[in-house]
Amino acid sequence: MYAADAATIAEADRKARHWQSPEPGPLVIGSEAHKRAVCRMFEDTFNPYKPSVIPWPKLDEVTLNRITSLPIWDIAVQTEGKARLRMAAYAATITDPEMRDTIARNGWEENRHKEVLSKLVEAYGIPLAPEPEYLEPKDPEWAYLVTGYSECVDSFFAFGLFEMARRSGFFPEELVETFEPVMQEECRHILLFANWLAWHRKNMPWWKRPYFEMRVWAVWIFLGWERIGMAKTVDGAGNENKQDNNFTVNGSKAMTDEDISLAQILDLCLSENDRRFAGYDKRLLRPTTAPFLARLARKFMRTPKKA
Repeated sequence: MYAADAATIAEADRKARHWQSPEPGPLVIGSEAHKRAVCRMFEDTFNPYKPSVIPWPKLDEVTLNRITSLPIWDIAVQTEGKARLRMAAYAATITDPEMRDTIARNGWEENRHKEVLSKLVEAYGIPLAPEPEYLEPKDPEWAYLVTGYSECVDSFFAFGLFEMARRSGFFPEELVETFEPVMQEECRHILLFANWLAWHRKNMPWWKRPYFEMRVWAVWIFLGWERIGMAKTVDGAGNENKQDNNFTVNGSKAMTDEDISLAQILDLCLSENDRRFAGYDKRLLRPTTAPFLARLARKFMRTPKKA
């Protein structure tokens, strides 16, 4: 994806997906060893692709129309723009230098995602709504929690939908390969968030914990409310559109011509989630809420019969 030979690119991709901490024995959550492992993971698995030189493949007219018609691009670009600022703002409040640097790196990578999306919409002529002014959050911790939990939920479904689009041919193989490092990078981001959250809880003074846990519940309520609603945007032609904040769940019908059930979608999301995390040290925590709820829901659904 950048000016390098195929072997170098393949090795960078491998290192981004597989990592084992040199720390011996169990990683006690909240310990210095746990923190070192989390920060080292994020640094060692960095993939040095460059958005400015990504060779976006040429698409045929049918494929181009399918991709440009997806109602996600405005929200996607704006979400990454807000995430960068929120993570940078929260990083500035962290006193631990290792964790502060790691969260700041995460913010930098979010900005790189925004660059990737901006280059994609430019390459394929996708009109975007005017971007809002990105403002530093007044409450960095709240903003970081909202972003982190949101990414955990959205990435879980995005992993499955991305694989569905690959299998159905909705995304041609060349475009899948081009965008694949960004998807795996989201896996690293939520792996970092899950472990930061556990480390942060363990090192928090006891008297702060009740208020923090109330904030966590408030974040979940906020995210649930946000995903019920619809976001209005104005596209590049000046037309008002509604965009589905819950596209990661409802967008499956746009990704394939097959009649696919919710049970099959959840199965695919679960398997892809497990696959993407499989290469990282098993002692690091994984995001659990979305997979738990998906497995719980599956208990009440019939397993689809194979054709």
